[in-house]
Order: sequence, then structure tokens, then C-alpha cells
Amino acid sequence: MEQLNFTMLSTSTFSTELQTIPSWKPGGLIPVMVYTFCFLLGVPGNIAVILVKPNFQNLSSLSQSLVLNLAVSDLLCLLTFPIWIYSIFYGWIFPLVVCKLLKYLVNCGIYSSLLTVTALSVQRYMVVVRRQRCNHVQKRVLLVLLWVVAIILSFPILVVQQLKTYQQSTHCKPEFTSETQWVVLLLMENLLLFVSFSLMVFAYIRLYRKVNQAAFFNHPQTTRLMTSIIVSFFVLWIPFFTINMLGVAAICLKNIDLLNFCIDLWDFAISLTFVNSWLNPLMYAFAYHKMCTVCQQNVPNSGN
Repeated sequence: MEQLNFTMLSTSTFSTELQTIPSWKPGGLIPVMVYTFCFLLGVPGNIAVILVKPNFQNLSSLSQSLVLNLAVSDLLCLLTFPIWIYSIFYGWIFPLVVCKLLKYLVNCGIYSSLLTVTALSVQRYMVVVRRQRCNHVQKRVLLVLLWVVAIILSFPILVVQQLKTYQQSTHCKPEFTSETQWVVLLLMENLLLFVSFSLMVFAYIRLYRKVNQAAFFNHPQTTRLMTSIIVSFFVLWIPFFTINMLGVAAICLKNIDLLNFCIDLWDFAISLTFVNSWLNPLMYAFAYHKMCTVCQQNVPNSGN
């Protein structure tokens, strides 16, 4: 089997380039439409969460901080979208340092968003099931830790992100020097997703079992909220998780056809994950308080 061409074929999920497929082709047009849609809805939605703080009177100090952190993380990604959309049509016009910095910020935002969503789930479990609350110091430590982990996990993009010219058009994209480097990055991304989703499912199942005794899930709005959190996370992230695993298999087996198939779908898969960036403020800020209110009514002294 011929050796993989890392310069031409290299890509990744969190760090995938948005401009590998010409925008006028279906594989490029759909992601552009999704990015535009997410930017137009997600930016004002997350700004509203930060400025208006809807229904925050029903949330604890930690819950408020996590929801605000989620909005900031999503904004960090969304605000870069106009540059990526522009580069799809006209190529990359900025220096390499800007390419690396913007990709690094996007990765930090994505990792922070995933970690925050997971922390919100675990926090509900700890408060309602374990009856444990975070004090002011613990809250600050948790928020700092979330960003430290996101920053550390994003470091690889500073190494692999490069400027490449194809057909007289320059692109900001990752370039891997070996199959091992590529596989390790893909597996690292999938490991974070697997752990996050597992913790969310565990937390909400335990929460269901705990509060079901108090008829918690007779509250239809709360049931819909908790279901939507898990379902939306799974539906929007499972495509790129699957493509990632297929990509790992293609690289290990040196299967060019399978790898090309993955590359054709990578942009579309990653664009779906950004839908979470405008769904998050709707689910967590505008509806999350309903779950907290029912917890207070049915599980006394649980806190928020």
C-alpha cells in the first residue's frame, strides 16, 4: 500500500481545517452554511447569557459561573468564524502566527466547552445525589482547572498547524510528520469525548434514580431538558467521533480509499459539533433553572 501523504491529507477533528474543500462544492458549501448559521445565532445568544443572565436567580453561584464559562468558551470559537468563512472563498491571507493562534483559540474554546458541560452534569450529581456543595475557593479552583486542562490539551495544534499552498491558494491547516503523531491526536480527541459523554450519562442516570423517588421526572419540562442535553450531545458529536475512529483505522491499515472517505466527511462532521455552541445557552441558561427548581421542591436541602 502506498505511503500516506501527510502534507496533502492531514486533518483532524477539533483541529480540522475549514477550508480543505472548495466552498462551491457540496462538501464545502454545507459546512459554510452551518458555520454562518451558528455564528448568526450563537454569538447573540451567548452574549445574551453573559449580559442578561436569564433565570440566574434560580442557580447557585457555581452553576452561574459554569454557565457563564460555557458562554465564554462558545464565543471564543464562534467569533473566529468570519475569518474561516472568508478563507474558504479567498484563501488564507494572514501570517502563520495568526493561523496558529486562531486555531489554538478555537481548540481552547472547544475543550473548555466540553469540560464545562461535563462539569455541569457532575455538579448536579454531586449536589442532588451526594449532597455536597462547592465553596468559593473550590469554585475558583474548578474554573481555573477547566481552563488549564483546555490550554494544555490545545498545545498540539501549535505544533501541527501550518500554512500550505495548493493550486495558488494558501490554507491554514494541520500537517503531521508521522502516522503516529496523527493517530495520537485523533485518539486524544476521542478519549476526551468518550470520558465526557460517559460522565454525563452516569451523572444523569444517578440523578434520575435519586430524584425519581420524589416524582422528579413527573415534571415534563425537566425530563425534556435532561433528555435533550444527552441526546443533542450524542447526535452532534457522534458523527465526528465515528469519522475519527475510521480515520485511525485508515491510517493504521494504510487504506487510502478509507482515508479519503474520512477527509470528505471531516468538515461536515466538525461543523455539526459547532451547533452546540448556540444550543448550549438555550439549554443551560434558559432551561437549566427548571431542573434546579424541581430539585429544591422534591429534594430538600440539596442546594443548587
